Amino acid sequence: MSSKGSKMANIVNYRLRITLSDSRILTGQMLAFDKHMNLVLADCEEFRKINKNAKDKSATNLEQKRTLGLVVLRGETIVSMSIDGPPPPTTDDIRSRAPGLAPGIGMGRPMGRGLPAIPPPMGAPMAGLSGPVRGVGGPAPGAMQPRPGYQGAPVTYGRPPMPPQGFQPPPGMPPMGFRPPAGMPPPGFRPGMPPQGFPPAGRGVPPPGMYQRPPPPPPQQ
Repeated sequence: MSSKGSKMANIVNYRLRITLSDSRILTGQMLAFDKHMNLVLADCEEFRKINKNAKDKSATNLEQKRTLGLVVLRGETIVSMSIDGPPPPTTDDIRSRAPGLAPGIGMGRPMGRGLPAIPPPMGAPMAGLSGPVRGVGGPAPGAMQPRPGYQGAPVTYGRPPMPPQGFQPPPGMPPMGFRPPAGMPPPGFRPGMPPQGFPPAGRGVPPPGMYQRPPPPPPQQ
């Protein structure tokens, strides 16, 4: 392997910054190369210079960024190349570093909707279902108590007064204490017949004044 190939092999998986012949700049993680310097870049991004003569010299007007993703780059278009960042850590690196890391002040707890991992005792409500927390989601218990000085005496509701002796119910009403037996129609109502004043079955009685005027004459042919 030539010296150029050995140098390129040492920077595999590194993030490179490559300048092309048309002044574009590409940054990405190099995955592979060949003897013609053709490169395979992952997570590639392109930076292009625009509006060189613009009065506003801000970065948004002088440079345009575009995400390309996985790119196969021809070696004949490369002008310069430099290392932009180290390779991402692998799974083995993370595992080797984990024992040396100092534990933090955090505490592991089971995830959920605020419910405990252990069920409550028999008959006790679940946490979060026993009612609103004081000051959150509902009034305080003291706000629902009666205020001193505003309490009135309880009102007693007795039985209605009894009618005087010799009281006669109005016509059509049953006497005092009358209870019809089960299945018996009320007084004045014959079985199978409608009560007095009830319109007979059929089309019904026309409204008053409907037939006072003669019907309109038929239209002439």
